[in-house]
Parts: sequence; structure tokens; C-alpha cells
Amino acid sequence: MKKRASEIIQKLRQNGHQAYFAGGCVRDYLRGVAPKDFDIATSARPDDILQIYPDGNTIGAHFGVILIRHQKWDFEIATFRADGESSNGRHPDQVTFTDAKEDAKRRDFTINGMFFDPVEKKIIDYVGGQEDLEKGLIRAIGDPELRFAEDYLRLMRAIRFATVLDFEIEKNTWQALKQHAPQITQISPERIRDELNRIWLSPRRVKGFDLLVESGLMKAIFPEIIHLQGCEQPPQFHPEGDVFIHTRLMLSLLPDEVDSLPLILSVLFHDIAKPATQTFDEADQRIRFNGHDRLGAEMTADILRRLRYKNNIIDDATVAVKHHMSFINVQDMRTAKLKRMMARPTFNDELELHRVDCLGSNGMLDNYKFIQQKETEFAAEPLIPPPLISGNDLKQLGWKPSPAMGEVLLQIQDQQLESKLSTREEALQWVKENLTPPT
Repeated sequence: MKKRASEIIQKLRQNGHQAYFAGGCVRDYLRGVAPKDFDIATSARPDDILQIYPDGNTIGAHFGVILIRHQKWDFEIATFRADGESSNGRHPDQVTFTDAKEDAKRRDFTINGMFFDPVEKKIIDYVGGQEDLEKGLIRAIGDPELRFAEDYLRLMRAIRFATVLDFEIEKNTWQALKQHAPQITQISPERIRDELNRIWLSPRRVKGFDLLVESGLMKAIFPEIIHLQGCEQPPQFHPEGDVFIHTRLMLSLLPDEVDSLPLILSVLFHDIAKPATQTFDEADQRIRFNGHDRLGAEMTADILRRLRYKNNIIDDATVAVKHHMSFINVQDMRTAKLKRMMARPTFNDELELHRVDCLGSNGMLDNYKFIQQKETEFAAEPLIPPPLISGNDLKQLGWKPSPAMGEVLLQIQDQQLESKLSTREEALQWVKENLTPPT
């Protein structure tokens, strides 16, 4: 991809224009990390770019951006520009085409404001990005108040870069970030969600969690999580502290690399309904949260819909939250019920949620180990094998289509999962001996 991007720069130069790599790809190059994409900044105006690449996509031409496809790769070519004021905290009201130095000044953070000349193999740095990269600092370019006011998504980007890169946020940038945190609600939920996902999937997600809380962004985006602070739990089961501390601790106990976003979301929200369900049982003198799993599943779905998550993400996270208390009873479950539970598509996430839930509270992993033993025991055959009989078989025995037929088939499956029935003939005989078609 880098080779193809360099070819574009060469072609722009052959037509008399300056052209450099810009932004994140330069940052990653200096960090010794292979860039995922290559953005190109140039002195060429949009019309000039279109003369060279007439098939370019002009959807961003108002901002000086042309999208082109070159050798099966997509590239963004942006004219050097200066941004005017933003009245909505999202996009500049107008742009002015300018030179590389002024273009660098309108970018968000110093580590993203550098250019690289692939022809002369040199860094062009007007904003001190190399020094901040070496120091591990996220610093707004110029006045941080202005940079954030131009685009409030930069509030989230600062947290994301600090998390993913394990950098610190420079003092003045941090103060401006905290001041503008309430304005994050002016940004579309989808853009906020995408930044959050990168934070949650980072091995340093706990650092991101802390920065979101300390900056005030968590309060603006997820006030429900802030409400967990001070929600006390029974100390005999939760010596770690309140629900907020418990949730943060669980987040820290996940593996560094987690590829399941619903798992992380279920950790964040599994106890989200505890403040709403907290009661004190006078009989045994302890705090209770009856029904927090069911209400928590509803709240989780509402929160994720608010951020425009896809239905499959919402469904998987919600299932894990809804069932996270089921593990208390696994050693007493009938085999049929346990197998159905283990056959859920979300079960691996549910089991990991249970593991960190235990480690983040009483530390007891008895039920987790029991499930592991059962996974080994059940591994020889499918958890849910093909059914022994069907509705047509029941019709031949005199049953009429009705909800009762479904209940019979479920009973047969129970017997099958309990290893009490293993053939079609046995199943049919069991129905004849034990059940009578309703009249």
C-alpha cells in the first residue's frame, strides 16, 4: 500500500505540486508501526487533483478532499488548508486553501500534525510532533480551547490516543478537554461509539476508562456508570468495594487481547441496574439487588441503542447481562438445562464474564471450574444433537398441531439430553407410554 501511495505523490509532483504523507501514518512510521492507511496532503487544489485522477470521488471536495482508487487501494488526497470557525463543533464553516505550514496548524494534536516526504525521506514538522512523540505526550496544536471547539470529537480522540499509545495528555490540553467534556453530546452517537470501541478493545482499556471518568466524558456519555459510584454491596460477597470499583476491577481482569466487543460491554453493564434495585433485607441484615440482571439487560439494550450499536452487538451483550447470575446454580442444574445454557452462541462470553465477576469479588471459581469439567465431559458429541422425532411423528400418533406438541418435543429433547432416550423408536415408545394426545 505504501508503494502505491508513493506513486500518487510522485505523480502529483510530476505535475508541479507539493505532496507529502500526512497525519497518523507519519506518527506510526516514526513509532516503527506499519500504518494501516496513508493519507496524502498536497498543494494541488481539488480541480488539479481531478485533472490527474478524473475518476476521483468529490464528496469531500468542499473541504479540499478527493478520494481516489489506485491499484485496488483507496486513498484520501487533501489540499493544504486552514479551517475557519465552527458553529456546530463538528465541521468548519469554511476552509481556505493554503500551504503545508498552515495546514499543520489546523490539525488536532502535534503527533498527528507531521508530514513525511517519501522522495527525500525526511520529516516535515512545524508543530513539535517529534518531540511530543518521544515524550509520549498528547498535546493539542496551538490553543487547545480552539482545537476542541472546532471539533468536539477531538475530546474522544485525545482519550483514545492516550489509551492506545499509552501516552499522557499534556496539562493545558487536559484542562481544556475537561472544560469541553459536556459538549461531546453535540457529536453524533455513531462517531462517539466508534472512538469508544477502539478504547474498549485496547489492552489498556482500564486507562481509557479512568480517563473518561476523570475528564467528565463518562458522565456525559454513560451517566449510568457514574451512578455506580457509592452503590454499596454486601461486604461478605464483595470485599472489593462499591459497584463502580467492582466494574473497573473486572475490566482490569480481562485478557489484554479481547476480540469480542459484546464481552467488554457486558462487563461494563452487567451490574448497571444495581443502583435501581438496591434494597436492604432486614431479616438477614444484608444488601440485595433482586432482579438487577433482568433490569440490567433492559438498560444495556437502551444504552447501546442510544449509541446506535448494531442489533447483533446489542443482542449478544444483553444476553450475557441477562444470564450472568445463572452461573450460581450450574452445579444444581439438570443436564438438559445446563446443555442448553452451554449451547448458547454467547456462552463463551458469558463464561468469561462469570470468571472476571468472581475474581473481581469473592474470588471463588468453583462454578467456573465445574463448567470447564462439563465442557470436557460433553465434548464427545454435540451439546444439542438432532431431534429424535418431529411434529409429523406426533401427528401420526394422533396429536393435532397445537402448543402442546411443542411441549412434548421439548420433553423428548430433555430425555435425549439426559441420555435417557437415544433412538427414534425409544422416543416414540416413550410418548405412547407416558403421554396422551389432548382431545
